[in-house]
Amino acid sequence: MSSKLLHVVLFEPEIHPNTGNIARLCAATQTCLHLIEPLGFRVDERSIKRAGLDYWPYVDLRKHTNIAAFQTSMPTSRCWYFTTKAKHSYAEIDYQWGDALVFGPETSGLPKEILEANWPQCVTIPMLTTHVRSLNLATATAIALYEALRQLGKMTGSNK
Repeated sequence: MSSKLLHVVLFEPEIHPNTGNIARLCAATQTCLHLIEPLGFRVDERSIKRAGLDYWPYVDLRKHTNIAAFQTSMPTSRCWYFTTKAKHSYAEIDYQWGDALVFGPETSGLPKEILEANWPQCVTIPMLTTHVRSLNLATATAIALYEALRQLGKMTGSNK
C-alpha cells in the first residue's frame, strides 16, 4: 500500500449514489477507495456507475470482507474515524500521506465498538447548529479529504 496516497474508507455503505459520488471524488483526487462489506448495494449496479459516470476506470477500488481485513491490509496507515460523537475537529489533525479517513453507514454511523476501540483517532466535522444530526456522507467525505489534501500541499492552483 503506497504511503503517497490518502485512503477513503466506507464502512458498510448503504446508499449507492453516495458511494458513486465518493468514487468520483476519489478518482479526481487520486485517492484509494476502500469499501468494507456488507454493502447495501452491488458495486456493478447501473445506478452506482451512473453516479460515478465514466470515472470508474480511474478509481483505485479495494473491497474488504470486514473491518479486521481492512486493518490487516493497512498496518502502517493512521486511521481517522469520523463521527458526530467526537469532540476533536477534523481540521485539527496533521494529516500525513497514507492516512485513512474512515466513515460509517449513512443511517447509523460507525458502530460504538469501533469508536470505543479507536477513540483517540475519532474526529468530527463541527456544525453551527444542533438542528441537523449529520452531514451527507459524500459531503462529509469531500470536506475531510480536501482538508487533508490542502494540508499536504495538493490544493494549490490548477493540477491540469
